[in-house]
Amino acid sequence: MSIRGVRIKIQALSHRYTPKSPVTFDKVNLDAKQGEIIAIIGRSGCGKSTLLHILAGLLRPTDGTVYLDDTLVTAPSPQWVMMFQAPHLFPWMKVSQNVGIGLHFAGWHEAKMSDRVADALSLVDLQDYADNNVQDLSGGQQQRVALARSLVMEPELLLLDEPFSALDAFTRASLQHDVRSIAKRLGFNVVIVTHDIDEAVLMADRALIMAGSPGKIYDELEVNLPDPRERQDPAVQAMRARLMTAFQNAANEDPNASSKDVGDESKPHSVTQHA
Repeated sequence: MSIRGVRIKIQALSHRYTPKSPVTFDKVNLDAKQGEIIAIIGRSGCGKSTLLHILAGLLRPTDGTVYLDDTLVTAPSPQWVMMFQAPHLFPWMKVSQNVGIGLHFAGWHEAKMSDRVADALSLVDLQDYADNNVQDLSGGQQQRVALARSLVMEPELLLLDEPFSALDAFTRASLQHDVRSIAKRLGFNVVIVTHDIDEAVLMADRALIMAGSPGKIYDELEVNLPDPRERQDPAVQAMRARLMTAFQNAANEDPNASSKDVGDESKPHSVTQHA
């Protein structure tokens, strides 16, 4: 597969859903280099998922612009794809058919499409499940199918809206590792929205903390850690502590915030990264 990253430039981005509704976030700016993995963390309601939908071209901002390289984002595109919390697969289709559905609608020849689908399934370690029905797969395997469906389009930018939050800890850890590994190997950008402090540390090159109402980028931390990243590594735990402190400082600035916003993520996990 041939995938490249893209420079993301967000300038003075503001949004409200209706003229009378509160401002979701105000004058957000971001500059991400090609191939960078960005994690956006923050309490519910600060606008991080809305920001992700604007990046995907699914929502038009009230003010400001989003550029991917020199392209102004105004609509969805195969070059920037989004994964949601649920895999949203077609239960009557086989795994390979689900992965190739975007190529099918794009008019790809069957033989060429089959090769690309096989490559995508190999990336997510599902090459032996191509002919299985998706309803027979586990939740983690179904999310891998959704990931393969995204990768088969060879996107420049992969947008993740908490896609691993409903999975068990072992499966979540495995997918966190695999997505970072695949992104770094192929060179595309990732932006992930998460409540999980550990997820931000294990996956991101840079973590952005959103806070306030309207939301803003309160702080950011470079996550300069070598790969592979293990939860029990002292350097990972030290970075986690720094990010947690920054998150709590942001919460203290926000009168609407609650300690429940990070839930049990304030406690270290006992699961190793390669579970």
